[in-house]
Amino acid sequence: MVLTDREKSVLAEIKDWENRMQAYEPNDFQITYEKYLEAGFSMLPKDVQTKFFSLVDTWMFHLHAMILGAQFQLDAKDRILASARVFNHDIERIEDLRKLDIDELNFIAQQQIARHRLYSFAQGGMSGTGGSLLLGIDIPAMAVINLRAVQLLSMTYGIEVNTPFEMMTALKVFHTATLPPRLQAESWDSLKQDLNSEDDRYFYQGNDRLTDASWLEQPIRQLLKAIVIAAFRKKLIQGLPIVSMAVGAVSNYQLTRRVTDFSHNYYRLRYLMNKEDIL
Repeated sequence: MVLTDREKSVLAEIKDWENRMQAYEPNDFQITYEKYLEAGFSMLPKDVQTKFFSLVDTWMFHLHAMILGAQFQLDAKDRILASARVFNHDIERIEDLRKLDIDELNFIAQQQIARHRLYSFAQGGMSGTGGSLLLGIDIPAMAVINLRAVQLLSMTYGIEVNTPFEMMTALKVFHTATLPPRLQAESWDSLKQDLNSEDDRYFYQGNDRLTDASWLEQPIRQLLKAIVIAAFRKKLIQGLPIVSMAVGAVSNYQLTRRVTDFSHNYYRLRYLMNKEDIL
């Protein structure tokens, strides 16, 4: 099927975004930071590294599956279908959303994006109050919010996340979105290669390893944020730790902004691929 003029315009937007990502050049500080991070982690025995990353991968996979089967996610799926029926009364299943045009799907996707950015902003603000419990659950809460956003954006563009291929793909989209910008282009290319190499797209046959030393930069940033929050939580303005709350809210918002932007572009590209071979 030939793309419409509007779809060609959206494809050009995605290509422009992709070109900016591939043209990103890290500065000297980022390169040095990465070297020290990898050098520090390489001091651990190989078997410890392997067990650690295997544990993180397993945790992410099970968290992904738990979110997918949770009632709040099923309710969100029903809301997506209800929103889609505003444009087309024949929508019954997630796959039927492919009948909608790109702007109608973008409208539904922007609702999901705005909602999850708000969730992250609120979560960051609460963790910024400096409470031990709220700080302790910040990283798991952000993982839930962002994995949920990836799943819902996939559904919005007519892709159910209930097969091995799509579950692993959603995890890889989340993983790539949380990588440092200098490493995203290579992982983006890997995601596109997976689409070319899979015919039935049911079983995942590619590399199922997710995390490595380079991915640790984002969790370390979250830990540094917690340290900053702890340092400023006693500096009150009208009885509230405004500075630490602002740090938490802005940091979490920016992370979810990155994840939703990346995921949205990926699933928009998948939608356009279903209409025309463009890879």
